[in-house]
Amino acid sequence: MSTSGLPALPAAPATGRSDVVARLRGALLGASFTADGLLELLGAPAYAALARSETVPALRATRGDTPLEVLVRLFLLQQPVPHARVADVLPVEECLESGWLVRVGGDSEDDVAATVDVRPYGGPGGEDWFIVSDLGCAVGGAGGIGSRDEGVVLGVGGASTTLAGITVRTPVSAALDLGTGSGIQALHAAQHATRVTATDLNPRALHITALTLALSGAPAAELREGSLLEPVRDDETYDLIVSNPPFVISPGARLTYRDGGMSGDDLCRTLVQQAGERLNEGGFAQFLANWQHVEGEDWQDRIRSWVPRGCDAWIVQREVQDVTQYAELWLRDAGDHRGDPAEYQAYYDAWLDEFEARKVKAVGFGWITLRRTGAAVPSVTVEEWPHPVEQPLGDTVRAHFDRLDFLRAHDDAALLAGHFRLVSEVVQEQVGLPGAEDPEHVVLRQHRGMRRATKVDTVGAGFAGVCDGSLSAGRILDAIAQLVGEDPVLLRDRTPAQIRLLVEQGFLEPA
Repeated sequence: MSTSGLPALPAAPATGRSDVVARLRGALLGASFTADGLLELLGAPAYAALARSETVPALRATRGDTPLEVLVRLFLLQQPVPHARVADVLPVEECLESGWLVRVGGDSEDDVAATVDVRPYGGPGGEDWFIVSDLGCAVGGAGGIGSRDEGVVLGVGGASTTLAGITVRTPVSAALDLGTGSGIQALHAAQHATRVTATDLNPRALHITALTLALSGAPAAELREGSLLEPVRDDETYDLIVSNPPFVISPGARLTYRDGGMSGDDLCRTLVQQAGERLNEGGFAQFLANWQHVEGEDWQDRIRSWVPRGCDAWIVQREVQDVTQYAELWLRDAGDHRGDPAEYQAYYDAWLDEFEARKVKAVGFGWITLRRTGAAVPSVTVEEWPHPVEQPLGDTVRAHFDRLDFLRAHDDAALLAGHFRLVSEVVQEQVGLPGAEDPEHVVLRQHRGMRRATKVDTVGAGFAGVCDGSLSAGRILDAIAQLVGEDPVLLRDRTPAQIRLLVEQGFLEPA
């Protein structure tokens, strides 16, 4: 893989100067070069501007000479800093020798500059981590650098944090991070997995993942070069598989970090189909993916066909873009809009030609979660949910599959004998015309997790409202039947379907 134009990286800590990495980490923490420290120094507007690839506010906020300002300019804003000033903050000679820093500034070489981006990142338990990536790739995405070098390794972006947020975090023996990039998913997995394996087609990414783990004080992972599941041996299985793969549907494979090199959405389909046989019983595989909306096909049926045998699945479409929006998004990601207009038009035409040939009218983006199951009839849920959710969602994802197991094990009679409890922070909304005696319908709305809303009838609303675990569902329905003057037998016959829906969507939980 070409790395022309990029400074040499330091040796991986596992085989090189781990003592330098430890001293560097200590110096960064000592200067409060952390997520909280950055927010306090820069202020919310400048901090948010960095995510939009706008560095001017941060440069203005770091015109002083404190250790933290020096480190922000050096590692996050990639500005040359006088050698003497850096020496007051970091073990500068060791960092120069091991490749974290390089001398710049012409003949005098009195300034030093970073060879990699280092971005503070707050772990879910308040840990102070550092994500290493290539220069210019930690703030605001690729910024077009990929058009100059296919071997670049990006830092933390919205997709990375989304996947980290939805991943189920339970203690496991073995976790696998496919296409590890800068190592953020491996870093998260190292907190709850005894053994972490990370793969990537780009050897540079594996090297940077090792740096990310070491600089964050995390256990080392087993790093394997190869595309996605290719480096995994036939006899290896895992309790957790995660991947933020190169899912962009594009004509060709210009950029390794985003283009998978397969036609259409074949890469995502292949990854999902092959992951099932690599999971231990009860294990999860979680991916971000793009999928095509093809003329004459139901997109939900298309994605359902990807799910491997022996797996439950929960697939959530979060966004849909028409083909022109999609092409423009990724042309901008590569920086093509800043180049020659004729070349930009040619690239744009190539994208639209590809979509037209495949009868693609739009592209969906979302989450795919598989769970290996021994159930005779696995459950596959495919839905569209473009609304705001509350991250992290790992516990919500795990609870979804726990509820599937409960519902599979309980027929209608068992449901009516069961005890349920309304989950916390669910509110009831009555919708209707002002002044009307009765509402047109009642909505139950969650304020946590997926933040779902569902319509219920008056019986469903009344049932949910009194579910505190003390009475069985059947006894509650008998009481409601007496209040509304209905036959209790008929009410018991028609209500279990509504109870199942409320349990499935997380409004009710077994007591």
